[in-house]
Amino acid sequence: MRPLTRKGERIMDYNHIEEKMDKTINVLVENYAEVRAGRANPAILNKIKVDYYGTPTPINQVAGISVPEARLIVIQPWDASLLKEIEKEILKAEIGINPNNDGKVIRLAFPELNEERRKDLVKEIKKMAEEAKVSIRSVRREGIDEAKKLQKDSQMTEDELKSAEDQIQKITDGKIAEIDKILAEKEKEVMSV
Repeated sequence: MRPLTRKGERIMDYNHIEEKMDKTINVLVENYAEVRAGRANPAILNKIKVDYYGTPTPINQVAGISVPEARLIVIQPWDASLLKEIEKEILKAEIGINPNNDGKVIRLAFPELNEERRKDLVKEIKKMAEEAKVSIRSVRREGIDEAKKLQKDSQMTEDELKSAEDQIQKITDGKIAEIDKILAEKEKEVMSV
């Protein structure tokens, strides 16, 4: 997005607005990765940390994580003494799956989702998308307030303010459309059997 300039002097730059909105979208994508859709997705383990020699360490840094089947995750710690610790942390994280520890690996078997659970998940992901949209609109409001302040301080004309507001609205519309697209893809994933 080109900054608003007058005689080569930058009046308003839209990059920071776009960056804030992109961060919101990235958070939404990360949260969606953790939503169980009936398929095994190692991303649900991303926020789980185990105590590894006194340091909280993500599971993927102390174990190999594989998905041998569509609904199964296998966790094989590089240090067998971590099996119990990993199992304990998975239970504590309440991801809705009970770990199966056979002494060598931990298996997480994802149950088939029933129709009711799928519909609940769709409600959940729609709520997440709506929260992201609210956050995007909040960034838009901050950007417009910044432009109004510049106009009030006589650093921007009325026409430039209108142009800045239009530009910020275009950015916002694009980001909202991006959220809608991400939501549609996740909804399709959750509802597919």
